[in-house]
Amino acid sequence: MINLETPKKHRVLVDQAHQVAMNMLRPISRKYDAAEHEYPKELDMLAAMIDGLSESGASEGAGAAGVRRGADADDTGVRNGANMASVSSVAEMCWGDTGLLLSMPRQGLGNSAIASVASDEQLERFKGKWASMAITEPHFGSDSAAIHTTAVLDGDEYVLNGEKIFVTSGERSDCIVVWATLDKSLGRAAIKSFVVEKGTPGVRVERLEEKLGIRASDTAVITFTDARVPKENLLGDPEIDTAKGFAGAMATFDNTRPLVAAMAVGCARAALDLTRDLLAGAGVEIDYDRPAALQSAAAAKFLQLESDWEGGRLLTLQAAWMADNRKPNSLEASMAKAKAGRVGSDVTLSCVELCASVGYSENELLEKWARDSKILDIFEGTQQIQQLIVARRVLGLTSAQLK
Repeated sequence: MINLETPKKHRVLVDQAHQVAMNMLRPISRKYDAAEHEYPKELDMLAAMIDGLSESGASEGAGAAGVRRGADADDTGVRNGANMASVSSVAEMCWGDTGLLLSMPRQGLGNSAIASVASDEQLERFKGKWASMAITEPHFGSDSAAIHTTAVLDGDEYVLNGEKIFVTSGERSDCIVVWATLDKSLGRAAIKSFVVEKGTPGVRVERLEEKLGIRASDTAVITFTDARVPKENLLGDPEIDTAKGFAGAMATFDNTRPLVAAMAVGCARAALDLTRDLLAGAGVEIDYDRPAALQSAAAAKFLQLESDWEGGRLLTLQAAWMADNRKPNSLEASMAKAKAGRVGSDVTLSCVELCASVGYSENELLEKWARDSKILDIFEGTQQIQQLIVARRVLGLTSAQLK
């Protein structure tokens, strides 16, 4: 049975993450929102501290964790709670600033992908690398099966050709986890992921995007022109199994979607905390012992937002708990991402409305959190894609049967 209290072994990590968010991230939040594409140098010291905690084992889950299942995995119970620790600490960090969290060295979405599906040898080889993840292409958004980037085996190397857009940390990272197809005629079953080192001939960052939110995080367009990648850099099984489809590549999302959900949970909680204080300062009392219908409209709205937020938080914890207990969590990961992503956007925008001119101005961070939270409802699969995945899982239908 899942325990909703923060595990004792993780409380120090969560408290540390909150202190970092409050004392390191929030003070520089506006600075790097205004200075888009400028690297936040203050994060180097923080990254070194996280590396030290992870190396010492003093804080399991301090780094990017993955949903790892294998023949030697213990299916009977929690191995170390790394996924629960990761979503808990990520939520705390995003209480400080989501864009800065996404800018953390060696904590990219690509690192979570490697942690999820890499072999033990690959885990050791890519240890210490900062990995971004490249999936989306110019001609498609959330349909990962529509990938056109190709990977052709030539001797001991794969030759990659294609273009990727909206690559988070695409310029700053050391390597890129690239999704490509081995054979377009075989459909989604031929889609694999590759670790491509920066500096590889044929890999070029074309431009950085200017964005609505998470402006502290660099978002790049990257092209691959006859880029040669060692075949040992393919993540997962190199064989094409048409019966299995591209479940192996998609398993990455079982880890990254709960992390994105945690980001939304953290950002929304920041907005709720500040809004509660601002409403109290304006004389609006929120009474948890009285029905919402008997309170002011502002208090009733706030209570509704808090209950929605709690639903997103609990689904996120469930997805992480299932991963730590070696239980398939694909359905729960999509449910968490769908609920938390939508709630995060709704909560932050509603908080701006509740606080009126104060919420809309730059005197407070509410308007920034509203801008930052929208991407969390979009990347790693949009709201609509998550609902489609959930429907397929619940009804037991394939992607061909339910589109």
